[in-house]
Amino acid sequence: MCRDEPRVNEVRTDQTRITFFPKLLRTRATSRVPENGERKDTNEANRKRIKQTGLIIFSQKGRLFQFSSSNIENTIEKYLEQAKKKETTTDVNTEVQQHVQYLKHETALMAKKIELLESSKRKILGQGLGTYSTEELEDIENQLEKSLKNIRARKTELYKEDIEKLKAKEKYLCKENTRLREKFGIKPRQTPEKEKEIASCGQSSVSVEVVTDLFIGLPPIQNGC
Repeated sequence: MCRDEPRVNEVRTDQTRITFFPKLLRTRATSRVPENGERKDTNEANRKRIKQTGLIIFSQKGRLFQFSSSNIENTIEKYLEQAKKKETTTDVNTEVQQHVQYLKHETALMAKKIELLESSKRKILGQGLGTYSTEELEDIENQLEKSLKNIRARKTELYKEDIEKLKAKEKYLCKENTRLREKFGIKPRQTPEKEKEIASCGQSSVSVEVVTDLFIGLPPIQNGC
C-alpha cells in the first residue's frame, strides 16, 4: 500500500473476484485470474523493499491466495489508517477553505464600513466637499447642528450632575463641621457677610435717632457761616 495514495481496486465479475490492497510498483485490476506475472511483481517489489506489498487472490474455485511482505492484517490496518487520514485531511481542507471564504467576506464588509466611516469623518471635518450639491451641504449642516445640540445637552447634564455632587459635599461638610464644634464646644464664628449685615443694621439704627426741635422764625445762625 502506498502512503501517498492508498487505493483499493476491486473488480466483481461472474467468473472471478479480485481485491488488491497493493503497494505495488503498478496496480492491476482485471476480470481474469492473476497469472504468475502479478505474483512475480509482488515478490519483486518485496525483494527490493521499495514498497510494502500485499496481495489477495480468490480463484474461480474459491481458493484463497494471499501474500504480504510483513503481515496481511497489518497491511490492511495500515491501509485503513491511511484512508482515514486522507478523509480527515480532506475534511480539514474543506473546513479551512470555508473559513477562508468567511474571512474574505468579513474583510469585504469591514472595508465597506471603514470607507463609510472615512467618508463621514471627511464630512464632519469639511473636507472633500467639492462634489456635493447645495442640498447635500444643507443636510450635512443640519446633521452637524443636531450633533452640536446633543453635545451641548449632554454637557449641560454633566454640569448639573457636578453641581449636585458639590452641593451634597457642601452639605456633608457643614454637618461634619457642626458636629465637631458641638463635640469640642467651639462657638461658630460669624462670617464676614454676617458681620457686615450687623454693622449696617447698627448704623441704620443710629441714623434714625435724630433730635428735632420745634421753633418759630428763622433758624439760628451757626458760628463760622
